[in-house]
Amino acid sequence: MMPAVVYYDMLESMADKVDVTELPVHVGASMRCDDYGALGLAWKAAPTLYGSCARIERYARLWTGVVTYELREDPRGTLFILHRTGERRLGLRLSNEATLASGVSLSREVCPVPFAPVEVFVQHAAPTSKAFHEDWFGCPVTFDADLDAVLISQEAMERPNILGDAGISRYLVSHLDAELADFTCTPPLAAQTKNAIAQALNEGAPRMKDIAKSLGLSTRSYHRRLSEHGLSFQSLTEETRRELAEGLLRDAQHSLADIAFLTGFSEQSSFTRAFKRWFGKTPASYRKSHL
Repeated sequence: MMPAVVYYDMLESMADKVDVTELPVHVGASMRCDDYGALGLAWKAAPTLYGSCARIERYARLWTGVVTYELREDPRGTLFILHRTGERRLGLRLSNEATLASGVSLSREVCPVPFAPVEVFVQHAAPTSKAFHEDWFGCPVTFDADLDAVLISQEAMERPNILGDAGISRYLVSHLDAELADFTCTPPLAAQTKNAIAQALNEGAPRMKDIAKSLGLSTRSYHRRLSEHGLSFQSLTEETRRELAEGLLRDAQHSLADIAFLTGFSEQSSFTRAFKRWFGKTPASYRKSHL
């Protein structure tokens, strides 16, 4: 819903007004498995913490196009490494810290004993004091490092998760594998277009020339490339609105008016008519049957 650069802008705006030293740790600490949908369930259901981390490494791109993960062996255990491209501006640095903290928070949710990493590594410079970070992580936090990562002991990685379930785990992995196959088969231009459309919808129905510009293409070149893939801008916009509406309706915190706005409709009545065309029922009845 929110482009990464807008999120970074928001964090930097906060930093202009208050001390944000502790903010990313608080954000990461608040995250729970259920916030990540099927991916979060797969994390919980994995037999061990290593299995949980391996699923994030494999399936994270279903959740985000901004961050990738890597598991790397280390003499003291396993490094759970975060990769995020882009200018290392303040917003990105704060977001990296929050992402590392969220990984530890999720680990604590499934670990049967109190969990703490061996060490946390952060590429950017340390704040004035890192006492809060080290107190929350429960281990040394090394800034100005060569990578952004959490080092986890082999013992912790091999410890059974309290919610590990082999049957549920197999089901979820098959579901995620199917999603990943669809994802990798989708032409990159289609995925990029739908992502750009989703980000623009809260300003109304997007125009082709604006989406082309956001992708660094002229309108003519963009139209030609869509045609080469057998795609149309109108159908991609419709698909994005439909998929977004369906997902938002499964979350009770969004009102129908909010969902109409977030899917690019100026009026709730217009959204209702479109939704009935897509699914043959009103948004309210769809929500009632799926929550």
